[in-house]
Amino acid sequence: MNDCFRPVIAPLTLCLCFSVSSITRGQDTASPDENVTVPSPVEVPISDADREAALERWETSIVALEEKNESVRSNEESILFIGSSSIRLWDSIAQDMAPYRCIERGYGGAKFSDLAVFAKRVIEPHQYRGLVVFVANDVAGRTGDHSLEQIEAWVRYIIGVSQAHQPNAAIGLVEVTPTESRFAAWDKIRAVNALLKEIALTTPDTYLIPTAEHYLTADDQPRPELFVADKLHMNEHGYELWGSLIRRRLDDIFRLRAEQASMKP
Repeated sequence: MNDCFRPVIAPLTLCLCFSVSSITRGQDTASPDENVTVPSPVEVPISDADREAALERWETSIVALEEKNESVRSNEESILFIGSSSIRLWDSIAQDMAPYRCIERGYGGAKFSDLAVFAKRVIEPHQYRGLVVFVANDVAGRTGDHSLEQIEAWVRYIIGVSQAHQPNAAIGLVEVTPTESRFAAWDKIRAVNALLKEIALTTPDTYLIPTAEHYLTADDQPRPELFVADKLHMNEHGYELWGSLIRRRLDDIFRLRAEQASMKP
């Protein structure tokens, strides 16, 4: 895919110093104290065994992403998309997200666990005004699914990597999409989406990008016309809808941020 530049968990040693005392439930995002800074994360909150497993499985994919960086010039107006295969397979991202400039850095069946391992290598080569994160594989109704506590630690770490690298960038967490192939686990996946919302509400410059309800019928079943034959990945119609939802949410986020900036003395 071409880049688009048109427009067991180990003890958690990470500490992200967010100010949340002024948060009101229902706010679009947390409002950090102006004096708060976010330190660079110093240790990935993951066991050595899981780190080694991630490196063994995904190192080749991450090296391929790094090689793509050699022919790409990012800029401060870019939107960086990272995450799992729905990001990687988004061939129409340039058209669907126009006029936003976009950098696609998705890979395989990424989980938040291994994305945390590779966060610095995926994020730090780029400049961007917004980071969009979509990961859908930590909970799939299988043995070995991750707990909400594990997912929260990894998501907050990834956010910390971005905020240490680009302190003023907006971060959007995209809801996990309901799919027929994993619908037996939908209640558990919905809990992941609720967790993403909670993280967005309690973390500065972080926003939920709600999409899930648009992929359900009136009787709360996945819409088959939006997916390919595997009943997991989106077809062109699914991506067109996804792009419009993400684009409109980014419009709202950047408009809100501009209004907040204009009110500062």
